[in-house]
Amino acid sequence: MRTRTRPSRRFAALAVVATLAAGALAGCASDDAPPDSAAGADSASSGGAVGGKGKTTLTVGVFGAFGLQEAGLYDQYMKQHPDVVIKQTSIERNENYYPQLLTHLGSGSGLADIQAVEVANIAEVTATQSGKLVDLGKAPGVRKDSFVPWKWAQSTTGEGRTIGLGTDIGPEAICYRKDLFARAGLPTDRAEVGKLWAGDWGKYLAAGKTFKAKAPRGTAFVDSASGVLAAITGSSAERYYDRDGKVVYKTNLAVKGAWDEAAAFAKEGLTAKLQQFTPSWDQGFANSTFATVSCPPWMLGYIQDKAGAAGKDKWDVAAAPKPGNWGGAFLTVPEAGRNKEAAAKLAAWLTAPEQQAVLFEKRGSFPSSQAAYALPAVSGAKHPYFGNAPIGQIFTRAAQGVPVQILGPKDGIIAQNLADVGMLQVDQKGTSSKDGWNAAVKAIDNALDQ
Repeated sequence: MRTRTRPSRRFAALAVVATLAAGALAGCASDDAPPDSAAGADSASSGGAVGGKGKTTLTVGVFGAFGLQEAGLYDQYMKQHPDVVIKQTSIERNENYYPQLLTHLGSGSGLADIQAVEVANIAEVTATQSGKLVDLGKAPGVRKDSFVPWKWAQSTTGEGRTIGLGTDIGPEAICYRKDLFARAGLPTDRAEVGKLWAGDWGKYLAAGKTFKAKAPRGTAFVDSASGVLAAITGSSAERYYDRDGKVVYKTNLAVKGAWDEAAAFAKEGLTAKLQQFTPSWDQGFANSTFATVSCPPWMLGYIQDKAGAAGKDKWDVAAAPKPGNWGGAFLTVPEAGRNKEAAAKLAAWLTAPEQQAVLFEKRGSFPSSQAAYALPAVSGAKHPYFGNAPIGQIFTRAAQGVPVQILGPKDGIIAQNLADVGMLQVDQKGTSSKDGWNAAVKAIDNALDQ
């Protein structure tokens, strides 16, 4: 069984996006970049060290090619602070990085001055490791109101300690094929397309039925029922856990409703029966197999790469039925670090609006800082591959509408099994909705030892 959750699958997509960044504002980070030099690794192991000639070395531990280094932010900071040397180490995949981070936090050794945390893991870190991390909400230069409220809430404890500063987020839109919509008699203007399903995932299903009635041969409305399931649950405030930390997905009407809606896409024959981030799904973009897909900012470069030159000006971006989020990360500062004050200062600078705007401009990572949305690099961003869609404006509106979600420590496990065990059977094998649900619940119970 694959171990990556839907949120961290983002880093599979980012591998193809970095090369597209400069001309399209669509690039993002890769998860297959090699770690930095041995010197950087040694510094990270020591938890930060004093560099030569009186300089302080600050170490940053990340997973994949996180984007901060690639966007030139470290170099910019070191130029502004000649007494600081920044060294980054990267473990290729989060499923390898995160267990090591927990081990190092437990022992209080082997930690970098700054450690990244993926959104799928932030609830567990906030709930179980907050005492081992600096309260960055009190760090100089950090302003709570600079961040979208739901991002700030994700790394804030019940006692009000904020242990992580948000880097990027993944507000979702719907990417769609204008040419396929036209042939099926649907509108193609992005504003009109958004109106088809505004405010209601049931309207998205209805649009799919309209599409199917006149769809070009060999095309489906959506890529997968699992993708629809994840998009709908991603737009709900309460999903798998309640506010008391109890697992409630089995009885939560929002999750059950999302399940039934996604299963209806499969039952009505509206899906291409694909599994996301597999070779056949990649090929589906190239072969025009499906007309819509749930689409956060980092997905744009992925689509551009997989659909290729033939897809230029055929894909466009419209608002999703309801705002949701797919992806994102945080920077934390361990209490065991040697340079906590300097590290907090660096973390605050890296997540400040101006730097987040640079990260979006150069890497396609959409800012978690709402103060960045008015900056030209974000507000004026357009994507030439997608018909010059005003992606800065589209994703800003989505980000501002995402609900403050209740995150649980095992959200990723629950989401993965609902999608890849249960809904995948419904979509690909024709399993009944009830049997697919039961299969997913059994797998989740086993995974959670319930």
